[in-house]
Amino acid sequence: MTAAQRPRREPDRRSRRSMASGVVLSALLVAASVGLVALKDQQVRLSYQLDALRTTRQSFDELNRQLRVELATLRSPARVEARARALGMTAPAREQVRLAREFVAGGTGAASLSLVETRLLDGVGVR
Repeated sequence: MTAAQRPRREPDRRSRRSMASGVVLSALLVAASVGLVALKDQQVRLSYQLDALRTTRQSFDELNRQLRVELATLRSPARVEARARALGMTAPAREQVRLAREFVAGGTGAASLSLVETRLLDGVGVR
């Protein structure tokens, strides 16, 4: 056969279209698979981060509980009294205590204020 006699094939447009659509479909499937793997990876990372945050929260809750117990212990009247005695403090004498009986809860306290002003003007100190 000579060059002029060789059979010549005409390009088949259907096969090119099917090849192109196959490549595009394969690319979409690969992209979707990579996207799913990335989402799963993100989910695993967030799960680890959530576990770490839960552990941190539990430790803070435990620390908060311990501090509340310590605060209650430090505010204990018996402890405060013992500490005051250790510092040399004593209970006040009866004449050192003044009660503001005129004070009404929720009121302005004007009666107590006027009593203090009167005693200051009279020269009697208020302790």
